[in-house]
Amino acid sequence: MSHQARKRFGQNFLVDDQIVNRIIATISPKKSDDIVEIGPGKGALTFPLLEHLDHLNVIEIDRDLISFLKLKKKHKLTIYEADALKFDYGQISNNLRIVGNLPYNISSPLLFRLLSIKNQIIDMTFMLQKEVVDRIVAKHGSKTYGRLSVMIQTFFEVESMFIVPKESFDPQPKIESAILYLKTRTQPLTENIKLLEKIVKISFSQRRKTLKNCLKSRISQDQTKIDLSLRAEMLSVENFITLMKDYEKQN
Repeated sequence: MSHQARKRFGQNFLVDDQIVNRIIATISPKKSDDIVEIGPGKGALTFPLLEHLDHLNVIEIDRDLISFLKLKKKHKLTIYEADALKFDYGQISNNLRIVGNLPYNISSPLLFRLLSIKNQIIDMTFMLQKEVVDRIVAKHGSKTYGRLSVMIQTFFEVESMFIVPKESFDPQPKIESAILYLKTRTQPLTENIKLLEKIVKISFSQRRKTLKNCLKSRISQDQTKIDLSLRAEMLSVENFITLMKDYEKQN
């Protein structure tokens, strides 16, 4: 059964066995792990992964691909026909390991969705646009450092594992991909996701402006230890936590 990649689902299928083996080595699956694969596609990672597991859950939105996976149905495979952005992950387990080749068009919203259930997640191994991975692992002071960097690094230990060349996919994307590994922090720097997100979003809303300009009417220099004459990209993750706590005291 052939399947035409669909643009609306951002489909690019992995066809490189060497890369598949490297991803599995990164995941390092144990037999009893509760692994969820988002967007299994034609099963390039799914079926090799199943060889290491007692059971695997996959979430797929494309009905044709679900039919394709069912043709190869393995008794150890549970297929959920669902949108990964709306899926109730708690129905599977509260000790999840999540993996997948994330569609480029939903990668950021999906990461924020998974951030909201971080307490149910042990770790995540994703293939993403290299540009997105670079933003997530960026250090403060760099041009790629931004909202995504701060939010993900606050709650996860982050590591860019390796680059996946365009030639590893069919159809070939215009950009390179990379493998990102995220391990949930046992002691996150804060539990207040919503307030942190609010402060970070406002701070990066006008990157060229200083924090004083971005945060005016919300917090003044005499209310915080953080130097508001700096731009948002100069603040470390810890600095943002301090800024958030100082803001919280005023409200």
